Amino acid sequence: MQRLYFGTDGVRGPYGGPVMNEAFVARLGGAAAAWLESRGVREGRVLIGRDTRASGASLAGALGEGIFRAGGRPVALGIVPTPAVSRAVRLMGASLGAVITASHNPASDNGFKLFRSDGFKLTDEEEADLESHIPPEGAAARIGGRPCDIPLESVAEDYVAAAAAILPAGSLRGWTIALDTANGATCATSPAALRALGAEVSGLGDRPDGSNINEGVGSEHPARLAAHVRSSGARLGIAHDGDGDRCVLCDELGAILDGDEMLAILATHALARGRLEPRTLVVTVQSNLGLDEAVGAAGGRVIRTAVGDRYVSERMRAEGAVLGGESSGHVVSFEFGPTGDGLAAALKVIAVMLETGRPLSQLRGALRKFPQLSAALSVRAKRPLESLPALSGEIRALERELGSRGRVLVRYSGTEPKVRLLVEGPDGEAVRSGMERLRAAVRADLEVL
Repeated sequence: MQRLYFGTDGVRGPYGGPVMNEAFVARLGGAAAAWLESRGVREGRVLIGRDTRASGASLAGALGEGIFRAGGRPVALGIVPTPAVSRAVRLMGASLGAVITASHNPASDNGFKLFRSDGFKLTDEEEADLESHIPPEGAAARIGGRPCDIPLESVAEDYVAAAAAILPAGSLRGWTIALDTANGATCATSPAALRALGAEVSGLGDRPDGSNINEGVGSEHPARLAAHVRSSGARLGIAHDGDGDRCVLCDELGAILDGDEMLAILATHALARGRLEPRTLVVTVQSNLGLDEAVGAAGGRVIRTAVGDRYVSERMRAEGAVLGGESSGHVVSFEFGPTGDGLAAALKVIAVMLETGRPLSQLRGALRKFPQLSAALSVRAKRPLESLPALSGEIRALERELGSRGRVLVRYSGTEPKVRLLVEGPDGEAVRSGMERLRAAVRADLEVL
């Protein structure tokens, strides 16, 4: 069953556009309640969290009203990180969780992510089934007038306490940690958890005003964090995205670590101590091939999935694995929860620092990356890749040249009008040349904006 609205990670779009507006979101809320009822859940509770975007409150209200008018019971959680909603759904016995967020996108966009009662994101099939319950335009209940009474519950304190419990009490006394919360949903929770453990937090990206989420800060823009680490003498730096389900780290020397490097540290450390069962790390096709070599040398194996932390979680559960993630900074540790969690990921890496007594600049040596280049080109239309003669031919040629020691990945973004390119191999010059050839082929086949 084809999905019309859901992409790689929920639904996103410009606020006020054809999808991300109060009327459509109310219809979606009604569809969510109807979908739950079709699965035998009547009057199910739906928890609704959001990030700091100015449009979030209105969209959360519209979603809640749509749920309420269709017979569901919406509960507002306010501004909380995405993983806190996943946790709350599981622990509170709710039927569904929703987060109003566009993740790392600019403030002009918004979106939503949905979680089942077990805290996992909906599968492709479940998203398609839910979409089939969206009523036609004009059929939904009118938004406006006297609003429904949506109760408010707080889950942030429980989430902070659970995250802080990853490390021993007081274990970060004497540490200075630079923390970039992207002017987003983690502005209160991540510093609270670090301070509860005794750390001195030197913050940036911690003044949300509704329009500055991800604006030159956060995991997509780590340069300011690196400079801040160097100037503050911090032990490390942590940068989240707007909804807090991912992070990148910065070592004490100011060098940035992406998700692959964090996963290499966590996986090889766990393998050395017999803690990674069944000696398996799950990543996506986007991760560097050097990760396969590092984990293999430590006695483990790497399994790859499609891009998206929900696909990682699904495969982890199928394999009985406990650790997985993405190069973008989503890290999933089933010891803490079934979705990407930037705060938990950072604390897990800090746990390795504490256990080994080694700084992050040394631990990052667990991964020797293959040369890799990636690019994203905005395009007018997403024509089927197999119908593009220049691009298809260039992909085949590069794959033959790189062989088993390299790879080419070309895909459309699931949330933006972009084609994403990746070339990886053992030789840097071959990778650079390959990327230029792919760029030229895209321009020959598609209208690039």
